[in-house]
Amino acid sequence: MTESTPSIIRPRERDAILQSLRAGVVPRAGQQHIQVGRVHEVRALLNDIERIRDGGSGSRFVIGEYGSGKTFFLHVIRSVALQQKLVTVHADLSPDRRLHATGGQARSLYAELMRNMSTRAAPDGGAVSNVIERFVTQALGEARETNTPAESVIRYKLGQLTELTGGYDFAEVIAKYWQGHDTGNEQLKSDAVRWLRGEFSTRTDARVALGVRTIIDDSNVYDQLKLLAIFVRLAGFGGLLVCLDEMVNLYKLANTQARNSNYEQILRILNDSTQGTAVGLGFIFGGTPDFLLDTRRGLYSYTALQSRLAENSYATGDRVDYSGPVLRLANLTAEDFYILLCKLRNVQAGGNSEAYLVNDEGIQAFMNHCSQRIGDAYFRTPRNTIKGFLDLLAVLEQNPGLHWTDLVGSFAAVRESNPDLEPLDSPEATAANVVQRPPSAASSTEPVSVFAQEDPDGDELTSFRL
Repeated sequence: MTESTPSIIRPRERDAILQSLRAGVVPRAGQQHIQVGRVHEVRALLNDIERIRDGGSGSRFVIGEYGSGKTFFLHVIRSVALQQKLVTVHADLSPDRRLHATGGQARSLYAELMRNMSTRAAPDGGAVSNVIERFVTQALGEARETNTPAESVIRYKLGQLTELTGGYDFAEVIAKYWQGHDTGNEQLKSDAVRWLRGEFSTRTDARVALGVRTIIDDSNVYDQLKLLAIFVRLAGFGGLLVCLDEMVNLYKLANTQARNSNYEQILRILNDSTQGTAVGLGFIFGGTPDFLLDTRRGLYSYTALQSRLAENSYATGDRVDYSGPVLRLANLTAEDFYILLCKLRNVQAGGNSEAYLVNDEGIQAFMNHCSQRIGDAYFRTPRNTIKGFLDLLAVLEQNPGLHWTDLVGSFAAVRESNPDLEPLDSPEATAANVVQRPPSAASSTEPVSVFAQEDPDGDELTSFRL
């Protein structure tokens, strides 16, 4: 088995990759140096990107075991989308960031998406101003070519937005940005960008600053994303790709009503994607099999979603279907993992094959050791194994007198476990939810009743009495 000819890797990129992987997180740059396998999955998402560029829409649920590389795969797809001239936004869901809420969590998710807005020219986020500037620049170019007032061109182009929900105020905010651009009013431009980022908390502030009567809040986040998808196309981009990871945080919601409200929002997104009512907009959701398949808390607990996300009954055994909404990440093979370790060795050496600290025999010995410790799990959920291999290289680099044979056998390989599921079923979590009878009640013959009222969109009980 041979590697492709290595290329020189800049020290800054090398350090960013190694530090991220050793910390157990996905590097923000340099994924091309360590990408292996998943060819069919990447090709399927590339077809989705082409459909979005053509004015279509799509939704995909990328499902994989904890530690199997979902987040890395999403980063790769984002990089591909940027190269295909799409605008991307991404965020991880958390207890404070959801698709649907009434306490500000949905607006918080939207604000995080806007902070992470990226284009090919600004791949690290913060591209809201860049997109608006490109729209204004293109409008000015058209105005010069047609000898038409710039404001008339801008108003005409923004007219496509006014027919949609919330489109009038969205268009008015863009027009205010142009006004600030034309008059040199930096404050007006800044207020327009703040509105688009969801940073206005009251309608009064928005009316005073921009003359609009609405703001981006929990109730209209998805509508704003649909408007944004059309706007980026007006600015000359192919469309908008929304990447949402850590969807398991919806699965973990203890409040059934709050969880179902979020699943209903996912259903709305999925319906719009399949029916073609969204223009130039794509969603990718990253989650674990439990998030999808659990009939008590997962997407399958919502009947309408279960029917739409049901897998192809003919795609069994070696037969695959990459056209459905659910895309299951195939496990890396042992050959894929060997190539991955070779690429990591190359990154650690900065692309200089003469500086390799472990030869091919050492990589094989490391894989054999992991296989004896935890079986095939070392390449199916490889996060811990990758970290262990990089730790080995770090020690060899800083201790020149050591040889890889002195260290390989001491690596304590452990099977990857999913901590997200432990609070739901662990004995500690169960014990924490048991109501203890007070001493006075223990000796009494009076029955003890527990009354609890749920917060409609929260995770906790709002009242509790005996």
